[in-house]
Amino acid sequence: MPRRDTGGPNGISGDDNEHTPLISGGGNKKPLYEDDRAWVRYPSSFFHISWLVLTSNYVNILLVFVPVGIVLGALGMNPIAVFAVNFFAIVPLAALLSFATEELSVKLGQTLGGLMNATFGNAVELIVSIVALRQGEIRIVQASMLGSILSNILLVLGCCFISSGIRRRESTFNATVASTMSSLMAVAATSLIIPATLYASLQNSSADTESNILVLSHGTAIILLCLYGLYLFFQLKTHATLFDAEAQTDEDGNEEEAQILGPIPAGICLVLVTLCVAVCAEYLVDSIDAIVEEAHISKTFIGLILLPIVGNAAEHVTAVVVAWKDKMDLAIGVAIGSSMQIALFVTPFLVILGWCIGQPMTLHFQTFETVVFFLSVLVVNYLIGDGKSNYLEGCMCLGTYIIIALAFWVKPDDATGDAIVGAVKGMFVR
Repeated sequence: MPRRDTGGPNGISGDDNEHTPLISGGGNKKPLYEDDRAWVRYPSSFFHISWLVLTSNYVNILLVFVPVGIVLGALGMNPIAVFAVNFFAIVPLAALLSFATEELSVKLGQTLGGLMNATFGNAVELIVSIVALRQGEIRIVQASMLGSILSNILLVLGCCFISSGIRRRESTFNATVASTMSSLMAVAATSLIIPATLYASLQNSSADTESNILVLSHGTAIILLCLYGLYLFFQLKTHATLFDAEAQTDEDGNEEEAQILGPIPAGICLVLVTLCVAVCAEYLVDSIDAIVEEAHISKTFIGLILLPIVGNAAEHVTAVVVAWKDKMDLAIGVAIGSSMQIALFVTPFLVILGWCIGQPMTLHFQTFETVVFFLSVLVVNYLIGDGKSNYLEGCMCLGTYIIIALAFWVKPDDATGDAIVGAVKGMFVR
C-alpha cells in the first residue's frame, strides 16, 4: 500500500485521522501506548512507563546488580562477592523507592503524602534493620540506626552547605523550622544518654540491669513514637504555615515535571521494590559475619558507615541537587528531617518490634556511640541556629563526619567504652 502525501502540519495528511492504524503504513505519528487497540496499548504503555522510570535517574544503571546479587546469594558464593554485589544493588533500589514514594504522594495530598514519606523515606534502613534484628544482630541494627542519623546530619548536610556555598556567598533557610527539627534531635540524643548512664549506674547494683534497661527502652520508645506523631500533627495541621515556604519551594521546583506513575502503578512499584530490597538485604546481612572475619572490618563500621551510605544514596543526591539550586529549606528538610524520622520513628519502632519477637533490642547504645551522637547534634545545632550557611560550615560537617568514620574504623567490636561513664562517675563521687 503506497504512503500518502504528508502535507499537513507535523507531517500528518489531512486524510489521516486519529483512528488510522499505526502498522498500516499511514502517516499517523500517534505513539503505540495511545493506540485504540487494547492488545497494543497496554503492553506498549507498560514498556513506555518502565522506560521513563528507569531513565529517571542515572543511578538506575546499577539495577543490573540486583539479579546478580540474588543469584550469588542463592548459590552461596563467596561472601565478599555477595556483600559487594548486593551492596551496590540496594543503591538503585533505594532511588526507585524514593521515586515511587514521591509519585504516590502527589495524589494523596499533603497529609497522607507526609505519612507516606515518613513510612517509605527510610524504608531501606528499616528493611535491613528488620532482617538483622530477626537474626539477632542487635549491634548491626543499632549501628545502622546511628549511622543513618550521622550520615544525614553531617555528611548530607555538609554536602548541601558546600553545594550551595560554591555558587553563592551565603544561603538562608527557615531558622524556625530548622530549630524545631534540631530540638527534637536533641530530645532523641537525650533518650540515648539516659539508658547509657543508667546502665553505668547499675553496674554495682544488685538489680537486674538488662531487665531494667529493657523496661526503660520500651517506655522511652513509646514516648518517642508519640512525639513523632505530634510532630507530624504540628507540621501538617496546627503549624502548617511554618512549613509553607518549604512546601512552596518543593512545588515550584517540580511544577513543570509531569507525573510518570499514577497511584496504582506507584503502589505496585513500591511493593516490588520493597520485596527486592528485602531479598538483597537478607543476603547482605547473611554475609556480614564472613566479611568481618575475612576483611577484618568491624560490624560497627559496616553498620554505622557503609550501610547508611547505601540506604541514603537517593536522599544524598536529592538534597545536594536542591541545595545547588538554592532551595535550602527543602535541603534542610531532607537532611535533618530524615535523621529525625530515624531517631523518633524507626529506632523506637525497632525497639517495640524486638519486644514483640523476643529480641532484646534496647536504646542502650555503647557509651562511645552515645557521646558521638550527642556531640554531632550539638555541632549541627550551632551551625543551623542562625538560619544561614556557607561552604566553610559544610566543610566543618564533613570534617566531623570523617573524624567519626576514622574513629569507628579503628575501634574494635569488643570495646564497649562503658568504662568512660564509670570513670566520669568516679570523678564526681570523689
